[in-house]
Amino acid sequence: SRRNWKPNVQEKRLFSYIHDRHIRVKVTTHALRCIDKAGGIDEYLLKTPYNKMDTEMGIAWKAKIEKMYSELAGMEVGFFPPEKEAKIEQGFEEIRSAKREFRSESRRALGVAKQSQLEATKADDDETTEVVDTNEEASDVAEKS
Repeated sequence: SRRNWKPNVQEKRLFSYIHDRHIRVKVTTHALRCIDKAGGIDEYLLKTPYNKMDTEMGIAWKAKIEKMYSELAGMEVGFFPPEKEAKIEQGFEEIRSAKREFRSESRRALGVAKQSQLEATKADDDETTEVVDTNEEASDVAEKS
């Protein structure tokens, strides 16, 4: 008997660098290999001609990506002199170190709070055991009488 061939279609989330988000698409495993070979969904859609695209969604995404790339091409890129770039980098480093310091301080404060909470619960447990002991002694005395 003849075998019917069906493509292995899967729903995947592929990351688009130009849109900086994931795109949900239904693709075949062959298309996934082609996307990997091209270097990502953006490059695959740009390199694939319109006449090879079977779905309207693929054509729409290709048009969106081409539009975004054309907008990026029109943007001006500003460069900083090395001194100013070093100053900017130093500012970022100061922010990173401040974040690290804040995290370590908050961890220390959290640790101190947990420690005091543990000590408080331990003290409460000691008090309740003392109360239980005195109640047991009182019941023992009442039984003997």
